[in-house]
Amino acid sequence: MWTSPLGSVEAGATSLHTVDEPVPAVPSGRNAAMDTFKIGYFVGSLSSTSINRVLSKALISVAPPELEFHEIAIRDLPLYSSDYDSDFPPAGRELKDAIAASDGILFVSPEYNRSIPGALKNAIDWGSRPWGTNSFARKPTGIIGASPGGIGTAVMQSSMRSVLSFLDAPQLNAPEAYIRFVADAYDDDGSVKDEGTAGLLRHYMEEYSAFVQRVLAANAPGHIGDPEPDSAKLTR
Repeated sequence: MWTSPLGSVEAGATSLHTVDEPVPAVPSGRNAAMDTFKIGYFVGSLSSTSINRVLSKALISVAPPELEFHEIAIRDLPLYSSDYDSDFPPAGRELKDAIAASDGILFVSPEYNRSIPGALKNAIDWGSRPWGTNSFARKPTGIIGASPGGIGTAVMQSSMRSVLSFLDAPQLNAPEAYIRFVADAYDDDGSVKDEGTAGLLRHYMEEYSAFVQRVLAANAPGHIGDPEPDSAKLTR
């Protein structure tokens, strides 16, 4: 366990945690010759004072220049129901379009009651439906989170791994990061004051960038799933 003014972070070969989910039915359209990779990121908290939103800003500030970030919003999503599958509401369509337009997905989330926050799990459910149009499939993904407590979202990240494995989303398995949040370690813009912590977050983002590029290079064009889901599957 490595400790800095930011808090405790697991260091070494298993320093930073990651979790992921399946890919969209529509490819992002990224030009293979381009140097920039579009990363959609989820902040798993709806709080206006979320420490994980601060962490997301810090991660973006130390990320390699080839990564371009856009937040995928989850606040306006209704609770998922299969009743919506025949006609997704605008918020659901926007979510799936945003995932489809991303080369990779990054989850920055708290841990609620030793598990995934409800709003984030709801967004994942929306992105994976209707049956056969799993937007997370084959999307290279990473997961990281901050908590005031000492275990720094470790249990939530473990739960996410199970969900994202089912959704066929390749996951960055190492390094892992469990961050105990200390407010004084951040500036108002989200940048990290402590260079040791900034270095660890920078290393995580460098590894994530390399992982995204490896997965995209290995993925053949296409989508895993049914192009035209049948009614029987939609009722399951």
